[in-house]
Amino acid sequence: MQQWNSRQRQTPGTILVVGTVGFDDIETPFGSVRGVLGGSASYFAAAASLYAPVRLVAVVGSDMPSDTLDFLRERGVDLRGLQVAEGKTFRWGGRYGYDLNSRDTLFTELGVYEGFRPVTHPEYAESEFVFLANIHPALQQEVLGQVRRPRLTMMDSMNLWIETARDALTDTMRRVDMVCLNDSEAREFAGTSSLLTAARRILALGPKVVLIKKGECGAVMVTDDEYFVAPAYPLEEARDPTGAGDSFAGGFLGYLAQHDGDITPDVLKRAVIHGSAVASFTVEEFSLDRLRRLTRAEVERRYWEFTRLTYFDDVVRD
Repeated sequence: MQQWNSRQRQTPGTILVVGTVGFDDIETPFGSVRGVLGGSASYFAAAASLYAPVRLVAVVGSDMPSDTLDFLRERGVDLRGLQVAEGKTFRWGGRYGYDLNSRDTLFTELGVYEGFRPVTHPEYAESEFVFLANIHPALQQEVLGQVRRPRLTMMDSMNLWIETARDALTDTMRRVDMVCLNDSEAREFAGTSSLLTAARRILALGPKVVLIKKGECGAVMVTDDEYFVAPAYPLEEARDPTGAGDSFAGGFLGYLAQHDGDITPDVLKRAVIHGSAVASFTVEEFSLDRLRRLTRAEVERRYWEFTRLTYFDDVVRD
């Protein structure tokens, strides 16, 4: 597969994320919360900022308290790209049962997001890494048109865009280096029950890497000549899976951004484990509560626990 060659630098590469920042109402068998911080850009930035500088582009309404994102500022997240518009902030409500891999959407209130156009700060055009979170694919393409020569671009999506904006979504896939979907999205987009076949069909569009998130079953990374499977971290109790996929993407891309050297297949595999490690913390508590307190040292310890869980010696049979 293609390697992403290193640019000589002593500090981590900058990451641009464009997505949503909003309020969530969440119900699970283990509790419920209302009006908590959510949104794809929030989760991604909280995760990726453990590794590298993050620049965030999103829109919030005038009802968003000014101190809501202070913890991201303290992490060094650049919020100059956060637009504040008159009106209500994007809000989403979801309910999970004991199977946390599936959920029911109770409501979606777009608020000021309905008129959102991603306009990046002039300095953001030089960002080395770009994550296009789960927004309309036409908006994702607008972002790609505002960055000059990113080292690596990665996109996420969802079933809604597969069903309502498939052509635009396909065009975006053709323009990025990596595509990140969950298993149901990959199957629906590719029209197959096989995740391997789904990944191959997406790779045929042009991306070099396909990441498939499988919830409590882990994640799969597929390239032209690699197929890597990572488990999910075994937890005694998971309370809220909201944002786990965006946290995974943040840990994955954050690790790549701080890596000093070429991005080889082995580096990509380590990035998958870092993404899985960060996501495993996210689900331990509601909203971003665990991510607010998470440290890089905790992630490193869990990374090595992953190594221990998956290591085995070759067995020679008589």
